[in-house]
Amino acid sequence: MNILLLGRGKTGSLVAEVARQRGHDLRIAGATENTDRAALAADKLQNIDLVIDFTTPHCVVENIEACARAGKSMVVGTTGWYAQLDRIRALVEDHGTGFLYAANFSVGVNLFLDVARTAAAALEHEYSGQIFERHHVHKQDAPSGTALAIQSVIRESGGRNAATSSRKSKDEDIQIVSFREGDVVGMHEIILESAADRIYLCHDAKSRQGFAEGAVRAAEWLGAKKGFYDFKNVWQHL
Repeated sequence: MNILLLGRGKTGSLVAEVARQRGHDLRIAGATENTDRAALAADKLQNIDLVIDFTTPHCVVENIEACARAGKSMVVGTTGWYAQLDRIRALVEDHGTGFLYAANFSVGVNLFLDVARTAAAALEHEYSGQIFERHHVHKQDAPSGTALAIQSVIRESGGRNAATSSRKSKDEDIQIVSFREGDVVGMHEIILESAADRIYLCHDAKSRQGFAEGAVRAAEWLGAKKGFYDFKNVWQHL
């Protein structure tokens, strides 16, 4: 494929390396090249099959909008924009493009989400929960998209009902605590605690390699498909 990669950060640079290793033609546009969406002008996208975005929360939505208008499919690894998820879904569907996003493209993290989904049953047995997430000091969004995804999975899978209304609310039971320190790639911990015991679950990324490989495989899977996809629903099919 002919891929345009938006973002020259640490993860973006590794995505570029993996894409080339897997035989794709790649063009990279950093913040300078993409000022005022210059890299997403129609003439610049003419020979591009798909755009991968690893930029920042404050510019990703405008990148998505520009690609949708140009009829180009996207894989988005940038987080911090999910408050606009419904609007972006409608935009993608209106323009008939393909779109695949993820809070985290690591296969290990998506396995961890499945573990969290199972562990959420503890909330129905007098457990409360906390999520701790650690990332490097340059990460701009907090909580991380992955931490929010874990929180969402636990809430959905450990749903409360009227019979438990006297207990703490979900928001109180599943707090997220964020740390930004050094060059931490990404660590996410779940602690489920009752009066009797404590359960610890942890995913610790040793490098960004898993993120990069997952993003490129996601782009290959998306290809010419149309529609709106979440990586957590398709990663097992890559």
